Amino acid sequence: MTKAFSIPTKEVADDGTFRRQVSRFRNWVTADGSSAYPPEPGRYHLYVCRACPWAHRTMIGRRLMGLEQSISISYLDPIRDDRGWAFTGDGYEDPLNGFTFLSEAYLRTDPAFSDRVTVPVLWDRQTGVIVNNESEDILRMVSTVFAPVAEHPVELYPAEHAAEIDALNARIYDPLNNGVYRAGFARTQQGYEQAVGEVFATLDELDQRLATRRFLFGLAPLETDIRLFTTLVRFDAVYQIHFKCSIRKVAEYPNLWPWLRDMYQWPGIAETVAFDEIRHHYYGTHPMINPSGLVAVMPALDWSEAPGREHL
Repeated sequence: MTKAFSIPTKEVADDGTFRRQVSRFRNWVTADGSSAYPPEPGRYHLYVCRACPWAHRTMIGRRLMGLEQSISISYLDPIRDDRGWAFTGDGYEDPLNGFTFLSEAYLRTDPAFSDRVTVPVLWDRQTGVIVNNESEDILRMVSTVFAPVAEHPVELYPAEHAAEIDALNARIYDPLNNGVYRAGFARTQQGYEQAVGEVFATLDELDQRLATRRFLFGLAPLETDIRLFTTLVRFDAVYQIHFKCSIRKVAEYPNLWPWLRDMYQWPGIAETVAFDEIRHHYYGTHPMINPSGLVAVMPALDWSEAPGREHL
C-alpha cells in the first residue's frame, strides 16, 4: 500500500522552515555549440503537470512562442503519492518512453538519484536523458535559444530589459513564488508568520508597480509576468486557503487583480490554466495540511471581466 506524499525531511530546516531542494540537472540547450544540446526541432520533450506552477511557466512560454511542433509534451496526473508524479492513463500518458512514473526518467539519467522528483523536465530524445529540470532555465531557453524553431516567436527576455528582469525575478522568487510554499509547509508559527508577511509585502510592492504600467515592464507580458502569473492564478483558489496566506485575496488588490485577468485573457494563456487539476492536486496530495482531502470550491471570480488596463 502506498503512502501519501509528504515533504522530505531534508527540505525542512532545524527551525521548521521549508527549504526547497536545488534542481539537479542544469544542462542547457545552446545555439553556439557550447553544449551537446543544439536547438533542433523535434529533439526535445517536456514532462509537465498542469497543476504545478513551475511546470506551468514552461507551458506558457512554449505556447506563446509557438513551439508546440518543435517541443513535444506529456502531462502527468495531478494526484501524487509517495511514488511521485505518475502517468495513470486517460490523458496522462508517456507515448515517448512509456514511463509509468517520472522517477524513471530521473533514474535513467542518473541511477544514483535519490532526491524528490520534480516537474518540469526537459528531455532529450537523442541521448535519452534529462537536459534540465529547473523551470527558470527551461523558460529562459524556450524564450531565447529555441526562437529560431518557433512558429511565432515573441520577445519574452528582451536585451534592453535583461538586467531588470533578472533583478525582479530574484525579488519575486523567494518571498512570493516560493514564499507561499514556505508558508504552507512551515512547521512553526514563527516561520509561518514570517513567510506570510513576506508574501504580502511583495504583493503590496507589485500592486504599486502595476499602478502605472499595464504589465511589469510595459505593454506586453515578459518572462517575469509569466513567473508571477503562475503563482497568482493559483492564489485565491489555493494558496489563500490551503497555505493560509490569508491576509488578503489577490482579487482585493486594485492593480494586481486586473493585471491577473489581463494575463489570463492574453492570447494563448487561458488554455494553459487547468483550475480543476490545480485544486485537486493541492487539496488532494498534502494530507499533512488537509487530512480530509476535501477540495475547496472555486472562488466566485469573473475571469472574463475586462481588465481595463489598455490605457496604461
